[in-house]
Amino acid sequence: MSGGRQALARAVVLLALLLVSAFTHAAPRIGVATMQPGEIFFERFGHNAIVVDDPALDGPVSYNFGFFDMDEPGFTGNFIRGDMRYMLVALPLFDDLAYYREVGRGVSIQWLDLSDDEASSLAAALAENAKPENAHYRYDYFLDNCSTRVRDALDVALDGELRNLLAGRSRGNTFRGDAVRLASPATWMWLGFDLGLGPAADKPNSLWKDAFVPMRLADALAEARRPDGRPLVQETEDVLPHRLPPEPAEERREWWPWLLIGLAFALGAQWLSKRAPTRLAAIALPFWALCGVLGLVMLFLWLGTEHRFAWANRNLMLLSPLCLLLVPGGWRIARSRASGALFTWMAWLVALCAVIALFLNWLPVEPQRNLHWISLLLPIHAALAIALTKPHARTQG
Repeated sequence: MSGGRQALARAVVLLALLLVSAFTHAAPRIGVATMQPGEIFFERFGHNAIVVDDPALDGPVSYNFGFFDMDEPGFTGNFIRGDMRYMLVALPLFDDLAYYREVGRGVSIQWLDLSDDEASSLAAALAENAKPENAHYRYDYFLDNCSTRVRDALDVALDGELRNLLAGRSRGNTFRGDAVRLASPATWMWLGFDLGLGPAADKPNSLWKDAFVPMRLADALAEARRPDGRPLVQETEDVLPHRLPPEPAEERREWWPWLLIGLAFALGAQWLSKRAPTRLAAIALPFWALCGVLGLVMLFLWLGTEHRFAWANRNLMLLSPLCLLLVPGGWRIARSRASGALFTWMAWLVALCAVIALFLNWLPVEPQRNLHWISLLLPIHAALAIALTKPHARTQG
């Protein structure tokens, strides 16, 4: 009996050691935290992070790719030039959630169905990536941001499985469409995106590229399945309620309301040119100045920065720097003086550029979705050229 009790005791101790060992070396649980959009302009796109819940640690760790240092030397200049540096930071999940809890942004976590090896390798890769010497990366709004970094880290752990699932499928979304949609609560912000983005932002994206938006990535993960048919997302946990307005819904943008506004301005310009051409010229002066300044900004983004999605922007044909050359002649008309020959040539050249923009919009090669801006600005440029290059408009008040 004594020997039996000793054997039983040894077996119990051995089992306990095995259980402790198994617990100590258990693979971590991996989740993707998705934070809903906030109210500050740089929060409009939402956010996300990878959560590693390792039994060997005191609590879940959030690996967050969205940190930047505004005190970094040259930060403002780098931001303007499109050469921003972001970094990966590992911090306790509770600490990472504190801000979102305070401002009312909702957070959910999608816990993934990964094998022990996949989860362990991802956790190890993130820990290595978070070291100070490895943490920084060159940020790109669309191609390399906090969300695409989450996507890419998952894809590496899944040995390319995620990319294979998403790269060949598309819903027709574009970088411009999502940028304008998510920025739409802030008028200045969506106008900036819509005017500042060139044709590269209008190519239909795959679901893989859609993942630059954290909410799009969360949707893709929710639909993804492993090779054996299992859902990739094992469980979705709502961590914080969303107390702010929801993200803007997708909606089709019609061009004809913009055309009606443009035609109304054009008709008004023709009416005013017969009665008070000097007043029309005075009204046109700030319009031309604004067009010219915006054109210079777009030209700088194309030729002087790394913001590649702002390159070759065809809105330059509508908001041309040439408009600044109309200001001296317009000022002379407003003072009942002759505008000069340069004014006439420039007014018709600006109108012709708007016509060329319409022609380029019809071409199937590298189209830019700016028909609404053409519909608004082409009638205005044409009407001003017709009204203010008439002999009576150039010499009389």
